[in-house]
Amino acid sequence: MRYVIEAPAVPSLPIIGREERFPVRRVFCIGRNYAEHAREMGATVDTSAPMFFCKPADAVVTDGADVPYPSATSDLHHEVEMVVALKAGGTDLDAAAAASAIFGYGVGLDLTRRDLQAIAKAKSHPWDVAKAFDHSAPVSALRLASEASPNADTAITLHINDTLRQQGHLGEMVHGVVEIIVTLSKLFELKPGDLIFTGTPAGVAALQRGDRYHAELQGIAVLDGRVV
Repeated sequence: MRYVIEAPAVPSLPIIGREERFPVRRVFCIGRNYAEHAREMGATVDTSAPMFFCKPADAVVTDGADVPYPSATSDLHHEVEMVVALKAGGTDLDAAAAASAIFGYGVGLDLTRRDLQAIAKAKSHPWDVAKAFDHSAPVSALRLASEASPNADTAITLHINDTLRQQGHLGEMVHGVVEIIVTLSKLFELKPGDLIFTGTPAGVAALQRGDRYHAELQGIAVLDGRVV
């Protein structure tokens, strides 16, 4: 097929132990999925109605690339999250289908222009400019689901310049991975290549130019990088 302009490259993630890469189709995120984080943001958790938002696929930063400090903000925040990659999809999935759709797991940062988010909240506007900007989704290499079994005791941590900023366990998630996939499939047609950011524990804070980050999903994935 011929295009009138050069077709954009397909964003992709490395896979631990494989030469092939995982093509990214779409990035879904769930908000307020750890109660302590919701409280630190002055919000409450509605357990009956998970809150979702999206980032563009080309917001993904991979292979340890630097993250440029974004424009239009003076308050860039980190939010460390487990990332789930899908190999299958569909609509209105049941729990078994949702579980079998998982390709692998990684760890990522949902970077947020917090000052712009505060303005959006105050005006009841969408969060796109606060969440869906360029380079807003650094993600690690993926660990195959056949090689990883994250559970309630699996720790997730983030160090900034060797100082621990965020820590939690997956058991603190209000909505578990399978539940998230099932709920998303009622709202969207999920497809292979989709990524899901599963929420952040408490401890979000500002990043500055020159900061180095080390995110880890215990025994499964590690992400290192810096803000420039």
